Amino acid sequence: MTSSDAAVGRIPHEAAHSASSITELLDVMWEHARHSTTSTTAPSSTSQLRLMYVVDREDGIRMRTVCQRLAAAPPTVTRMCDRLQAIGFLERVACPDNRREVALQLTPTGKEHLKRIRDQRDTMLHQAIDNMPPAERRALATGLASLQSQLGAAHGEEHHRPGAHSAA
Repeated sequence: MTSSDAAVGRIPHEAAHSASSITELLDVMWEHARHSTTSTTAPSSTSQLRLMYVVDREDGIRMRTVCQRLAAAPPTVTRMCDRLQAIGFLERVACPDNRREVALQLTPTGKEHLKRIRDQRDTMLHQAIDNMPPAERRALATGLASLQSQLGAAHGEEHHRPGAHSAA
C-alpha cells in the first residue's frame, strides 16, 4: 500500500470524525436556540422537541409509529404527549380508520414554537455559511445532500422530505 492509498483510506474516517464534531457543535447551538426561544410553557426536554419534529413531519401520525420513530417505550411517549398537550403544543385525535388508535398533530401554537426555533437555527447557519467561499459552499451542499441520502437509506426513512427540517 502506498502512502497515497493510506491517505485515501483515512478520508472516510476523517469525514466521519468531522461530521461527528459538527453534530456536537450543532447540538450545543440548537440547545441554545431552544432555550432562547422558550417560555415557561415550552418543552423542557430535547426528547419532547424530537417528538414535536416527528409529528410535524407526519401530521396525524399514529402514536405507535411515533414510538417506533423515537425508539421509545409507549409509556415514555405517552408522558411526553401529556406534557405537550398540557401546554397546548400537541393534540390527540382518534385515527379515522381505527378509532381505538390515537393520532397526533401539532396545534398552531406548537407549530409556531417550532418555527421560532427553526428560524433561529437557520439564522445561525446562514451566517456561518455566508462566510464560506462559494466553492466550499457548493461542496458542502453536495456533501450534505449525499450524507442525508445515505443516512435516510440506511435507516429506511423514506418519510423525510427533501428540504424538510429534521429532529436531530
